[in-house]
Amino acid sequence: MSIEVSNLSFSYGERSVLDNINFTAYDNQLLSVLGPNGVGKSTLFRCILGLLHGYKGQIRLNGIDIKSLSIKEIAKLIAYIPQSHYPSFNFSVFDMVLMGTTVQLSYFSSPGLQQRMLVESALDRLGIIHLKHRGYTQISGGERQLVLMARALVQKAKILILDEPTANLDFGNQILVLTQMKSLAREGYTVIQSTHNPEQTFLFSDTVMAMKGGRVLACGTPGKIFTKDLIQNLYGVEVEMQSLYEDRARVCIPKSVIERDYKQQLCS
Repeated sequence: MSIEVSNLSFSYGERSVLDNINFTAYDNQLLSVLGPNGVGKSTLFRCILGLLHGYKGQIRLNGIDIKSLSIKEIAKLIAYIPQSHYPSFNFSVFDMVLMGTTVQLSYFSSPGLQQRMLVESALDRLGIIHLKHRGYTQISGGERQLVLMARALVQKAKILILDEPTANLDFGNQILVLTQMKSLAREGYTVIQSTHNPEQTFLFSDTVMAMKGGRVLACGTPGKIFTKDLIQNLYGVEVEMQSLYEDRARVCIPKSVIERDYKQQLCS
């Protein structure tokens, strides 16, 4: 399954949000869209999901223009996982995931044994089967993200789009969610996430697309495009970049912090 975005531009009235975006995401790949707030990442996702229609350019799913697909047809191809989700009612984890199977059903049918088996399998796959009877609002943020991922899996869509999936999660839950995303990509899914974290992006991504001002600044493998100049351009912070474990990881250190601490040591 692939997504091909060609010459995509979008404006809210006179305010341009996306300007000539081009990229392709493939199966077996985790693509991270990196950039500061307000650069158009969420708008890009809404266009891909078929929720915004007034764009210029073209978006293809497996070679099919999404403008020719209904919302239900798109839902069979793409599963969307929002940054946060707080339902009005405290549904059980099992029922939250079961809701993802509705795209497979007709308007007048309800989930049956097959759908319930899918839910059990997805919860087990993500290591949260023990939570199935718990209330969704009574579990941790990291566990809720895994529940939403399970719901996406039972949707049987091979493209997963995640909007800042590790935002507001503690470090352990961030690694847990990212590890599962990477695993799903290895199993044949096309996984696209938006993120603000350069170091985790380098560590987990197959491809990185850096965005600023509605444009693509760089796109390619992390090892090729990650530089201190790119980070400074994206975030306006001058950094030193250190390579670890034979360049399997890179760490960004703000120069202002280093220089401040160094000056304090000289004066003490």
